[in-house]
Amino acid sequence: MTFDPASFVFTPQEAPSEIRASTVLPALRENVEFTTEDGKVLVGELALPASGEITATLITLHPLPTHGGFMDSHVYRKASYRLPALAGVAVLRFNTRGTASPRGTSDGQFEEGLGERYDVEAAVRFAVERGLPNRWLVGWSFGTELALMYGAVDPVAAQVEGAVLLSPPLHRATDVHLKEWAASGKPLTVLVPEHDDYLQPAEAAQRFSLVPQARLVGVDGAKHLWVGEKYAARILDEIVDDVTPAGAGAAGLPREWAGSVASA
Repeated sequence: MTFDPASFVFTPQEAPSEIRASTVLPALRENVEFTTEDGKVLVGELALPASGEITATLITLHPLPTHGGFMDSHVYRKASYRLPALAGVAVLRFNTRGTASPRGTSDGQFEEGLGERYDVEAAVRFAVERGLPNRWLVGWSFGTELALMYGAVDPVAAQVEGAVLLSPPLHRATDVHLKEWAASGKPLTVLVPEHDDYLQPAEAAQRFSLVPQARLVGVDGAKHLWVGEKYAARILDEIVDDVTPAGAGAAGLPREWAGSVASA
């Protein structure tokens, strides 16, 4: 059975409580589908602020599906649980072709990042057609490859402001793609864990020197999967700082919530 995000039950609180990994804050959540140029139906979820203006839109590209990556990979799940309420940010998550999650399974099969070009284009087109403003790609691991390969060339380049990369391995993405980003002039933020399995901060700084506008942040103590609330919260702060006018604030996003909450 497909998970329905409208099934979350929100309960008022008598006092503020700590935001934990399973905390779900209020938002307008809906299951969505969109179709790629080559006819694949992709499934996902869109989470919008329950009220007020949308400050930014995240189009998330998940880690490698052949190694457990999907739209519910924990950083993206927490982004959808928190950012609409805490920062007015819309979060679009979806399964690339052939990827399954509790939301459902997208058509097709894994194509090593080649056919997935159509997936990126379809997701961005969906965001445009829904009128979602200030659109940013956010890629994690394999998702960074997709962002780098397809985000700085049309049609995507004309429809997004820039990208945030989490744990880029730079396996499929090459210097050619980095030079395309450089030529585009679009902002690129690169968050690199100190103990990454594939690309650590020193080498990342050398590789991304091809993109003069890239902002590279090495995160002490972190690993490729950003396990732990400390690192997930840090990532969400960095993303909000980059994509919204107000940013996350000097102290970062709130770590407590005083309104109604649900639990995942």
